Amino acid sequence: MRLVKCWFCSSTIYPGHGIQFVRNDAKIFRFCRSKCHKNFKMKRNPRKVKWTKAYRAAHGKDMTQDKTFEFEKKRNRPERYDRNVTEDTLKAIKKIDKIRSSREADHINKRLKPNKQKIYKSEVKEIDQHITMIKPLGSHQQDSEKTKVLVSTNKSVQNEAMEE
Repeated sequence: MRLVKCWFCSSTIYPGHGIQFVRNDAKIFRFCRSKCHKNFKMKRNPRKVKWTKAYRAAHGKDMTQDKTFEFEKKRNRPERYDRNVTEDTLKAIKKIDKIRSSREADHINKRLKPNKQKIYKSEVKEIDQHITMIKPLGSHQQDSEKTKVLVSTNKSVQNEAMEE
């Protein structure tokens, strides 16, 4: 089963899906859906359209250079089937997926870290500006003592009648 990539958004296209466009110079463009085909016909640049993988790679949103991506490269060399090699390959694929997912999580955390510091600084600044609105710690305890209300445990005759 041959899986190809969409020319516009770089998502995988399964057999029997998508649109194929052949230009006059015999160059083949494959698209996963009509959205990609229409954007191509409108001559849009995939690196400038925010939902494409090319945009995400160009603007540092996704990992672009990692050793784990070498396993996805297309190889046109036929290999002879061997059960042991196939088992080892399947085990390696699982390990590589774990490694890739952890590296992607680290990449996302690194990318979001400066923004967390900005948010923290803005929150501290907000508190400093409006410190008068925050009650001191001691006044909170005094307010809780003032608001205590004694409730009698004796039931009145009217309440008993309503409960029945």
